[in-house]
Amino acid sequence: MNALKSFFQLDKYGTTLSREVIAGLTTFTTMSYIVVVNPAILGAAGIPVGPSFVATIAAAVFGCTFMALYANRPFAIAPYMGENAFIAFTVCLQLGFKWQTALGAILIAGILFVVLTLLGLRQWVVDSVPLSLRYSFAVGIGLFLTFIGLNQTGIVTLGVMGAPVRAGHLTAHSVLVAIFGFLLLAALVVRKVPGAILVGIVITAIVAFVFKTAAPPTHLISFPPSLKPILFQADLRGALTWAAFPVVLTVFIMAFVDTMGTLIGLSARAGFLDKEGKLPQIERPMLVDAVTTTLAPLIGTTTSGAYMESATGIEAGGRTGLTSLVTAMCFALTLFFAPFVGSIPAQAYGPAMIIVGLFMLEPITRINFSDYAESIPAFAVITLMCFTFNIGVGITAGFVLYPLLKLVKGEIGQVKPGMWVLTALSLLFFILYPYG
Repeated sequence: MNALKSFFQLDKYGTTLSREVIAGLTTFTTMSYIVVVNPAILGAAGIPVGPSFVATIAAAVFGCTFMALYANRPFAIAPYMGENAFIAFTVCLQLGFKWQTALGAILIAGILFVVLTLLGLRQWVVDSVPLSLRYSFAVGIGLFLTFIGLNQTGIVTLGVMGAPVRAGHLTAHSVLVAIFGFLLLAALVVRKVPGAILVGIVITAIVAFVFKTAAPPTHLISFPPSLKPILFQADLRGALTWAAFPVVLTVFIMAFVDTMGTLIGLSARAGFLDKEGKLPQIERPMLVDAVTTTLAPLIGTTTSGAYMESATGIEAGGRTGLTSLVTAMCFALTLFFAPFVGSIPAQAYGPAMIIVGLFMLEPITRINFSDYAESIPAFAVITLMCFTFNIGVGITAGFVLYPLLKLVKGEIGQVKPGMWVLTALSLLFFILYPYG
């Protein structure tokens, strides 16, 4: 025990062993839904659910452990929501890339992250992105996830004539189960039940099994499925093409912005920021997410980074890497529940995607809508993500519009040098974008 206290510097951060353990358990319960939702989303891209389940957990265990031992921060690392949807629904289903090529694009982005982090250039680029755009990314991705959840549950379906979408068959048994799941999740969230999302998914799945709208698993516990079908399948050659460049660029930008915003937000809540509002030794957690993002596609999953749900563990008193280590151990234990996780139907995990989308809408209140040079690019990001069903189009549109409108307003001096780099890359994105 003394060795743990010494290694994680518990006394320095004013915390205790029991407090860190409770914080780690708290963080796990709030983000444990990813072991269900991430494989379900990536399954749409053709990645086998069983191996994807293992890869999701492996990335989380590696990232959380690395964060604990190297950075000593209470930040949990796992495959991102949003980025997984971009890979599955935009890159693979809409643009027609193989999932192996998509993983290759993530691998390239991860390698770039590592290099730029070691060179100290990563923060320079991220700091150039205006706050209004950072907030709009989260909002747009949230609505994107919500639409996917509504569609997969059958609450909303694609229109056949006239309107592009319409209400689904709302009295169908499977849709009724999904509606029940959403109402249950809403109640659990309102009551602030620990692990509300995971609890809601499990209960809704059981209801689906009981009412025979989904086939139940033949058993609940087993040894983890093999990673072999997706291990080292990343197609670097396919990703190193002009056709795949927009994919690499979008993955790169999304992870850049997500990680920086999350790290700063969590650090502010934990009291880690210095007088200048900066996180001391920020390069350590940034290197952790860069290395984890590089590992993730090699084992068959998508971009990984710090999770905002870590805030729940911080609120519970977590201040050191011991919190992350406990979270990693909890994820490892879930490896043996693959049969149950693999049988969970869309009517159970779809409502969770809708609720997660809601959680991601909060930053919209921080966008200055009275300044149109700020709000129009943000509005373009949000609407184009949803209405083109392409996260990359939304992000890059914002990067093009922002400096243009600042120029029109006479505030071109507010555009930082790194933003011009992103604008140039975004223009190249639209030139090379594989429409159709």
